[in-house]
Amino acid sequence: MDAPHETGGAPLAGALHRTGVTIREAGPDDAVAGVSPRWVALPENTGEVAALMRVSAEHDLAVTPVGGGTRLHWGPPPERCDLLIDTCCLNQVLEHASGDLVVRVQAGLTMGSLAETLAAEGQELSLDVPLDGATVGGVLATAIAGPRRFRHGTARDLLIGVTVVLADGTTAKSGGKVVKNVAGYDLGKLFTGSYGTLGVITEAAFRLHPIPDDRRWIIAELPAPGTPGTGAVRGDGRPDAPERPGSPPGLDVLAAELAASQAEPSAIEVDWPDARGGPVVAVLVEGTAADARARAVRDLMAGHGTARITAGPPGWWGTLPGEDVLLEVRVPPSRAGGALRAVMARGLPAHVRGSLATAALQVTLPPDVGGSAFAEFVSRVRDDLGRLGGGLTVLAAPQELAGRVDRWGPVGALPLLRRVKERFDPGRRMSPGRSVGGI
Repeated sequence: MDAPHETGGAPLAGALHRTGVTIREAGPDDAVAGVSPRWVALPENTGEVAALMRVSAEHDLAVTPVGGGTRLHWGPPPERCDLLIDTCCLNQVLEHASGDLVVRVQAGLTMGSLAETLAAEGQELSLDVPLDGATVGGVLATAIAGPRRFRHGTARDLLIGVTVVLADGTTAKSGGKVVKNVAGYDLGKLFTGSYGTLGVITEAAFRLHPIPDDRRWIIAELPAPGTPGTGAVRGDGRPDAPERPGSPPGLDVLAAELAASQAEPSAIEVDWPDARGGPVVAVLVEGTAADARARAVRDLMAGHGTARITAGPPGWWGTLPGEDVLLEVRVPPSRAGGALRAVMARGLPAHVRGSLATAALQVTLPPDVGGSAFAEFVSRVRDDLGRLGGGLTVLAAPQELAGRVDRWGPVGALPLLRRVKERFDPGRRMSPGRSVGGI
């Protein structure tokens, strides 16, 4: 057995303390998807993270980075976890070039704190992260985005530079303010969505937007499936035969009309809590002439259901439908209606919410759903989504449920992802097993 996993922990603890970083023993609240680390380190800058990683490499310690801890239960548990690197003290705005609409921050800064700092200059990072307490590094590591992804893109699109510490302690940068590049790799794109399996994100630079001077939301309540007089729409966007159970009336047509509208909406969201009722579609327009543009959107939506304009978002806007059993569905944007149909037709009490325009949807199921019912649901929905060119990921679920399915489903790029893992972490010490295919 390797030395780090023997009983003599004092020499290892001493080596960690000699980095000058604050180190403490881990407690129950530090568990990562149920796996408890041995120590927790609280570095304050990139240099201290690099020092920790060099010691970890020397002693074969498995390392997991953590930000706000809001999504430590997402994804599978790590195969092992010796050291948790808590980025809570990496919480500074390093540079805000307001004239250039660029900000550079440490990865442990919360998105809420960043929003307050930018708002003082009339600017924002247009990500709408759906979890309180989320940090910049956590948002990048899990690649989560909110409603305005339709207009402004995801974290990967808004990221213009990143600083990371690799498994051997090497510091690498790419994008803005380049000091050292890893030749041939776009680190920002690689590390976004990597779940901490390639290294530790310590700094990030983003492109910003001015805060719009006005915003309006247009909310339409669509008829329930089976309502007479509403035309169903097939997953390919063409009119279907009479309405079928579980089919959202006209959602594909509505989404296409809204996305192409000259009103230029920033977000097109759907919330469907129960298959027995109808979905709610909410659209955001912001900026110049928001009120007039909102009226145009309302008129467009009125043909699909009762529509109204509000000065604020619906209560569910920009939040997840649930946390305990959470799935993510992705299909080509033109197939959003088919994806919703696939979920709602399975007979379980599913709640779906997310972007109708980009067809990135979150699905929650009751926490007491049976293991067999859960496995059948995931399998059948994946089959349906596969025919639509999409897939399903299990973001969060109790182990007794998650253990019955492949969390990620088929991933065509898996061989490439394995080669990237081998390049950046050949010793499999960075959050081993936390990402797709057990990477």
